[in-house]
Amino acid sequence: MENPLSTLDNLTPKEIVAELDKYIVGQKAAKKAVAIALRNRFRRQCLPREIADDIIPKNILMIGPTGVGKTEIARRLAKLTKSPFIKIEASKFTEVGYVGRDVESIIRDLIRIAIDQTKMDKMADNVEKARKNVEERLLNVLLPTAQKPSPVAVEENETAAVQESFSDTREKLRKLLREDKLSDRMVEIEVRASNFAPLEIFSSSGVEEIGITIGEMMPNIFGGMKTRKRRMSVAEAKEYLFNEEQNKLLDMDEIAKLAIQQTEQMGIVFLDEIDKIAGRESGSHGPMVSREGVQRDLLPIIEGTTVNTKHGMVKTDHILFIGAGAFHVAKPADLIPELQGRFPIRVELDSLSKEDFMRILVEPKNALTKQYQHLLGTEGLEIQFTQDAIEEIALMATRINTSNENIGARRLHTIMEKALEEISYDASNVGRGQVTIDSSYIRSRVESIAGDSDLSKYIL
Repeated sequence: MENPLSTLDNLTPKEIVAELDKYIVGQKAAKKAVAIALRNRFRRQCLPREIADDIIPKNILMIGPTGVGKTEIARRLAKLTKSPFIKIEASKFTEVGYVGRDVESIIRDLIRIAIDQTKMDKMADNVEKARKNVEERLLNVLLPTAQKPSPVAVEENETAAVQESFSDTREKLRKLLREDKLSDRMVEIEVRASNFAPLEIFSSSGVEEIGITIGEMMPNIFGGMKTRKRRMSVAEAKEYLFNEEQNKLLDMDEIAKLAIQQTEQMGIVFLDEIDKIAGRESGSHGPMVSREGVQRDLLPIIEGTTVNTKHGMVKTDHILFIGAGAFHVAKPADLIPELQGRFPIRVELDSLSKEDFMRILVEPKNALTKQYQHLLGTEGLEIQFTQDAIEEIALMATRINTSNENIGARRLHTIMEKALEEISYDASNVGRGQVTIDSSYIRSRVESIAGDSDLSKYIL
């Protein structure tokens, strides 16, 4: 069986941290913890199976206020490793009665994500083959196969001449098709008629979507998958037939097998707001009962169990769980002991300072200032941020986070959006040009709101 980490075997913890540094400022302890967890996955893959099976992942508990990078670290780690990843709020399981949604739905959703990822990878591998198949199908429509000449009426050399002429014409059409010179020509192709919507089955294990139609379930009643003729341009036909050929080339049994393997060995579950379910009964009533109930329901899938999904049985023994929460009121010690033991690695994320905000605005690959420069660049505007403007935005974010609710780096989004509101509104009419954003410009747009505590609560 192919090692799912074969492409990452040379990625050391330091290199993983360096990759995360491109998108997330600071939080070295958290980055170090996830980098070690990822590297340990590869190390486990190199061990004999009887030893590897006994090595469980060291789940991580991230403690820190909102907006400091907890979710982004986990999300970027999953992107880096192409791991099936799901973020879910622990509080979601307390919405209905004592326990809301079934906790096993986490794994069912994760396997669905893995199936989609695996399908996309397989489709990427099949692109050339699908294109060749589409080309042949379109040529068959543009130039139907010549009828066999009657052996009595036509001599052998004439038959060969007809076939050679047909082949030459077909190759000429192939060349025109590849050069997109037939895109506007109308053709008639067979398309599938979908008259029935997919079903959903409601069961005690939650809602499980099934991608089949009534016609597929009972082909004898509905006559199976029906087709109909549809007239469209060659360009449209190319797109439709390409999707159809891609689906034909997919082996769903193989995809399900690979997706389950990828989920079991590489899956990452980010369990957010875990502090919201921290609490024990101890004779309490109301929400506290629900909290401990949810913790006990989550425990089996974190400890390691087997979940039944429509794609097959999925073992959760080696899925990495990353818990996260602010823990302003509750503390990790308020979790039930069994759950605490399943998150042996605790990392505390730092609150963001003014200097952190300044770095966040300019350093990451997806920095906010770069995003606005690219967005407004599509209108022909060249936006330049001066150093004092960056400092002013960071100072405002720090001040508002201190006086109001601390939402971390998300405060930068609200300030930037307010500061550039007029430019974004007028950009389409201004035309090409260069706009310099300095501290005085920022203050003129935001200072009056930031200084009014009542207004800033609603606007910033």
